Amino acid sequence: MSRENYTCLIPFPKGRGHWAAPGETLDLLEVEAHALRTAGRIELTSVLAAAGAAGEAVAPAAAGKTAKTDKGLKAATQEA
Repeated sequence: MSRENYTCLIPFPKGRGHWAAPGETLDLLEVEAHALRTAGRIELTSVLAAAGAAGEAVAPAAAGKTAKTDKGLKAATQEA
C-alpha cells in the first residue's frame, strides 16, 4: 500500500484533541482515507489541483446528505 496526499475540505478530529484544518495536507493510506473521502471531508490533492487548473470547483461529496440527515433528526425529535 502506498500513501497519498489528501487535502482537508471539512474539519475532522485527527485524534488526541487535534482537528484537521481546511486546506491542510495529509499523508494517508488508502484505507485511512476511504471513509473521510466518502464523507466529503478530504480529497486527493492531485484531483483538487487538476480541478483548479480546469477552473472547476470541487464540492464535498456528502454536502447534501448532511442537510437531509439534520432535517430528519429535527423532525424525529419534534414528533417525540
